[in-house]
This record gives sequence, C-alpha cells and structure tokens, in this order.
Amino acid sequence: MSDQMPDSAPQFLTVGEGEAAREIAMLVRPAQAGNGAPALVWLSGYRSDMSGTKAVELDGLAAELGLACIRLDYSGHGLSGGSFRDGTISRWLEEALAVIRHVAPDRVILVGSSMGGWIALRLAQELARQGGVTLDGPKLAGPKLAGMVLIAPAPDFTSELIEPNLRAKERKSLAERGYFEERSQYSPEPNIYTRALIEDGRKNRVLNGIIETGCPVHILQGMKDADVPHAHAMKLVEHLPADDVVLTFVRDGDHRLSRPGDIALLLSAVKGIIRSSTNRQMPA
Repeated sequence: MSDQMPDSAPQFLTVGEGEAAREIAMLVRPAQAGNGAPALVWLSGYRSDMSGTKAVELDGLAAELGLACIRLDYSGHGLSGGSFRDGTISRWLEEALAVIRHVAPDRVILVGSSMGGWIALRLAQELARQGGVTLDGPKLAGPKLAGMVLIAPAPDFTSELIEPNLRAKERKSLAERGYFEERSQYSPEPNIYTRALIEDGRKNRVLNGIIETGCPVHILQGMKDADVPHAHAMKLVEHLPADDVVLTFVRDGDHRLSRPGDIALLLSAVKGIIRSSTNRQMPA
C-alpha cells in the first residue's frame, strides 16, 4: 500500500561535519496534494525511537487526514548513526532542526514525548531566535510553529530531576568514569547518563524564564508518572504565561501514556491543534 511506503523507506541525512558527522534516519510522509495543514513532527524521548507506539499512531493520523508527518531518530537511537554516549540536548536539537529544515514544511505542529518535549521547546526558541537563519549562513524562510502537543514533557530533566537526586555513588561514577548507570524499567539495558549530557543540559534550560512559543500548547500528563512528576508539568505551565495552554491530567496515567485511552487523548489533542491552526489561517 502506498500509505505504508514511508514506514519501510527511511531516508538519511548527514548532520555535522568531520568527526561530528552522523547519519540521521527519518521517515517522511508527504502531505496529500492540496493539503495545506501543518506537518506533524514527532520528537521521541530519551532512548526511544520513531517506531514506538505513539509515533506510529501519530503517523497513522497523518495518513488518515492527508497530512505530512516527519519522524526522526536522534543519533545513537533507532536507525541513526552515532554513539548514544555522545548524545546531548544540543546535539539532538541540532539534528531535529536539520531534519525539519531539510524537509522544509511551511508550518509544523511539534509532538514531543518526555525529553522530546524539551527538544520541542528548544526548537521553538531556536526557530524564533534564528527567524529561519542558519547558524553560519543567510536567512531562510523557516517553518512557522502552528502548535505543540507535549506528552509527559521533561524539560530541564537533567538539572531538575537528575542532579538534585544524585547519590554519592553516582556522583563518584560521574567524576571518575564520566557517566553513571541506572536500571531501566523499560529495557534490560541500563539507562546511561553522561557528564556531557548533564553539563550540556544546564546550557539548554528553559525553566529559567518565560518561554514564548507563540502557538497553542496542549500538555498531557499522567498523575502516576514515576519518571516525571505531574508537578513538573504544572511548573512548565507557569513558564508559558503568554501562550494558549491546555493541561490535561490523566489520573491513572504512567509516564508512557501508551494505552488505547491515552492514545485517543493524544490524537484528539493533535486534532484540536490542527483545527485551531486552520481557524487562525482563515481570513477575518
């Protein structure tokens, strides 16, 4: 089926130069001809990839509505090259920005899960700051941000959720080995947190001032999330005073929010952002 072609045909984009170059895998579903709605952009969480349940469901919604959908694997994740241990927020942000610029949609709705929510907020800042400008080149007509849906967003998780809770053993491992490990409830392989990730996280903080996305934001947060407490979502809302923000709590929801009811909430939130973006495009 042609609808399924993007799932089986990843494209690759080289990001970075010299020793920093890495091949970033992406799945790009083109919009149906004449469909001017924003493209959906999926931003995965830490150690997640573009083939997870929520990512696939989002792509399915795009197929159903005739929308473009862009998914990518950060370096060290999924089908992409590069070492996971080299990963930092700055590096993964650079990759997401490069993929969006490469595909070059006119408007985007960013859908970020967990760490992907942090990447989404930093993308909003970079797109606004650069105004379509590359880091070392001329201005480009960059995509406009039409909205965001953030699932259990984890902005500043390194400084807000990891650093304050480090035990002496973990601090020692960071100092001596440059990383520490912790058991993962989602994988037999342990989570690895590097000193580079933590130090770089401080440079990418967003909860240290007002965040102006300039678009509607819908946050979905489980109240039984063991990884990102729901108070973190409430703190994020306080830093978005200028935006139209909806915060939906799922009383029995965990961090993943991947159950059928959770997925229905996600797709409904995305449809709501699509509707609002269409209304804003209509002449007065």
